[in-house]
Amino acid sequence: MKILVTGGAGYIGSHMVRTLGEKGGHDIVVLDNLSTGNRDSLLFGRLVVADLSDTQRLDELFREEKFDVVIHFAAHIVVEESVREPIKYYRNNFANALNLMEMCVRYRVNRFIFSSTAAVYGIPEAVPVTEDATLLPINPYGSSKLMVERALRYVGLSSDLRYVALRYFNVAGADPHARIGQSYKEATHLITLSLRTALGLREQLDVFGTDYDTADGTCVRDYIHVDDLVETHMLALDYLSSGHESRVFNCGYGHGYSVREVVEKVKQVTGVNFRVNETARRLGDPPSLIADASRIRSELGWRPAYDDLEYIIKTAWEWEKKLHSKKG
Repeated sequence: MKILVTGGAGYIGSHMVRTLGEKGGHDIVVLDNLSTGNRDSLLFGRLVVADLSDTQRLDELFREEKFDVVIHFAAHIVVEESVREPIKYYRNNFANALNLMEMCVRYRVNRFIFSSTAAVYGIPEAVPVTEDATLLPINPYGSSKLMVERALRYVGLSSDLRYVALRYFNVAGADPHARIGQSYKEATHLITLSLRTALGLREQLDVFGTDYDTADGTCVRDYIHVDDLVETHMLALDYLSSGHESRVFNCGYGHGYSVREVVEKVKQVTGVNFRVNETARRLGDPPSLIADASRIRSELGWRPAYDDLEYIIKTAWEWEKKLHSKKG
């Protein structure tokens, strides 16, 4: 198949491109504006440096390439930034996704895989959270992603476009050979921040809130290895290629770890007893966010291979050491 991967030079997108390339048989085109992505992260595929807001370039690309499938990763993802700059998030995450949908309809690309998020649930009423839970995002990031899901539904009803929306929980880890991984300059994810603190790149790790209604008072999250997440996209691709109708799936392991548990495991893996500063809660952090992943397991046959916090941290640690030795 000829596949367009938007945001394919980013963290998750580059792992997707790697897997598609290693599987072979696909013609992969990556569209990325390189605002947070990196050329060096592309192990396969042809890179087109462009922005999804450039509808003229998009039109040319779709007309020339005749894609079979679009896998859409390109988005802004920092919750705190979305609160400060909501217009930026609605413009890129929602308006630009509409541009992409418009091209799919115009050029009859009828398979679309969308990188959504557990942030569409906001603070869930029940945990683990199912795909049928109430959708009440509490920040522009989650809201912008939910708007794309809703637009996909109605575009699908009015055209031949079929889609799978994958709601990610907390994605972590890296390529096991340390070829690619997270390389954002301003990391926001707990595991990456912990590892960079262990490397001495940060003076301390801040833990936000120790009085939540959880076993040790810190927030609990469902961490999924990036390669297991990529496998959900491969299964979604097969699902749509087999003619199935549009569907939404949670992507998580169905159990969680607290912030303190993650920090202790990072210290164990790295052998570094770095400084931790426990401080007040951040606004809008749910106490616990864990996926009910029974739908994707039963309907797509997903069987995660890397459901192991130590493995997740080890692969991320090897990548962080390599990344920062290059910079140093």
